[in-house]
Amino acid sequence: MIAAVEADLELLLKSAALSLLTQLNNFLARQNIPAYVVGGFVRDQLLLRDTADVDIALKVDALEVAPQIATALSGKYVLLDKVNRVGRVMLARKGAGTGKWQIDFSTIEDSIEKDLGRRDFTIDAIAISLDKIVYHPHPLTPSPSKERGTKLKKRGFAPLRLPVLIDPFNGLKDIQEKVIRAVSPTVFEQDAARLLRAVRLAAELGFTVSQQTEDLIRHNCHLISGVAGERVREELLRLLATANTGQLLLYLDDLGLIGALIPELSQAKSVEQPREHHWDVFNHSVKTVDAVDFVLRQGSWQHAGREVLDFVPWSAELAKHFDLKVSGGSTRRLLLKLAALLHDIAKPQTKSVTAEGRTRFLGHPRQGAPIAAAILEKLRFSTKEIRLVEAVVRYHLRPVQMSLDELPSRRAIYRYFRDAGDAAIDTLFFSLSDHLATRGPNLDMTNWKEHANLVDYVLAQHFNKQESLAAPPKLISGHDLVKNFNLSPGPKIGQLLEAVREAQACQDVSTKEEALSYISRLLTSREENQHRPSPDRKEV
Repeated sequence: MIAAVEADLELLLKSAALSLLTQLNNFLARQNIPAYVVGGFVRDQLLLRDTADVDIALKVDALEVAPQIATALSGKYVLLDKVNRVGRVMLARKGAGTGKWQIDFSTIEDSIEKDLGRRDFTIDAIAISLDKIVYHPHPLTPSPSKERGTKLKKRGFAPLRLPVLIDPFNGLKDIQEKVIRAVSPTVFEQDAARLLRAVRLAAELGFTVSQQTEDLIRHNCHLISGVAGERVREELLRLLATANTGQLLLYLDDLGLIGALIPELSQAKSVEQPREHHWDVFNHSVKTVDAVDFVLRQGSWQHAGREVLDFVPWSAELAKHFDLKVSGGSTRRLLLKLAALLHDIAKPQTKSVTAEGRTRFLGHPRQGAPIAAAILEKLRFSTKEIRLVEAVVRYHLRPVQMSLDELPSRRAIYRYFRDAGDAAIDTLFFSLSDHLATRGPNLDMTNWKEHANLVDYVLAQHFNKQESLAAPPKLISGHDLVKNFNLSPGPKIGQLLEAVREAQACQDVSTKEEALSYISRLLTSREENQHRPSPDRKEV
């Protein structure tokens, strides 16, 4: 039975959205095709959330109509699901800033009510007949208050009296009560990606998941391992983009999803660490995710405030660096949070205890890097994303290893940037996040200032354009080495050229003549070492 609701509420459409829906309705009406605006678009409009995603359910085959709409409106058509007859049209958002409209057209097999019954959550199982929106005769007049009406107009909203909702599962009530509730007990069996989506929606909207739906997630959590990696990647990135990500990850773990999705992380639970660590390996990893947001000025840290953050170097250039897009849906900031979650993934298998009772995790960055890469490959992250996370995991201890009691040398800084490559700046800030998540409430301000000063110094050296440590000008080539030292092409040539670049970074050489002289001394020294007897070799 249809639950048709004529509520004393507003549907606040922005003018650009209303214009789009009008164009769609005009096209479909000419062909007498019944159409319904469904799902997330309706929910977002009721919540005053701007969105570029529109879902339209058609009483005809969507795969026949969607390409025609793309052509008529000068858009791009993409086939999404041939079996379930779902197609997507991408259109420019005229008058709505940058970006594109993403309009998904689905096929109603029998009735709109049964179509809604196959959706995931009640808040998305709501529909409005498209013509009820476009042709609704009376704008909301007068506005509930003149002041509010003026504010809405400035924000670009066109308030309409709410049309009749098709709401068979009381989704409007759950929107008002801010609850995520499964439409049926089988929603996760039908599509296990909804296990993550429930939590992600709750985080994005500020809702809570109903107890019954939580129980369903726990019962079906194992199904997440069978979801295509691309879909898990998309949900995971959107989860990482939310505030208080650490608490969200703990919630996912409580629901059984972390263990099912990344079994290697479950092995880190209750793995004790040296006394300077406040948390075990698993909880430390989760806390490091939150610390990344804090250090990058995107969140708070419950154990410290501005007095700690003020020591961390920051600039518009650094902010831009971490906002850089790496691949579809990912930025450097999001991938650094992902690296935080995985950075100690190899600690369980590398744990040892010395005779003195000291806990050690020797080699865990080196062993953890390929494990993290394998996890991300399974989740279908791009090669560029994987290499960035892998490098952060591999080199996450290097910043604090560059020097002990004094600032690092130019040689140490050069080698760090050479090895860490594109992840070098990211790893510096990660090391600060790791520091915070190690000490927790027991942070020593003297040690923290020293660490922050080290990062500041290394960055200053790196960004010095006149004496760039990252890319010193080329002084000699492999051809010069072959010509001057009678060497054969091979790996040795590359090693010698790298030695010259390092010497340049350390300001030991600055001209071609000095570089050739340096190579001559290096070759002579190596030749002498080859002929020098081994210390344990007896002379005859």
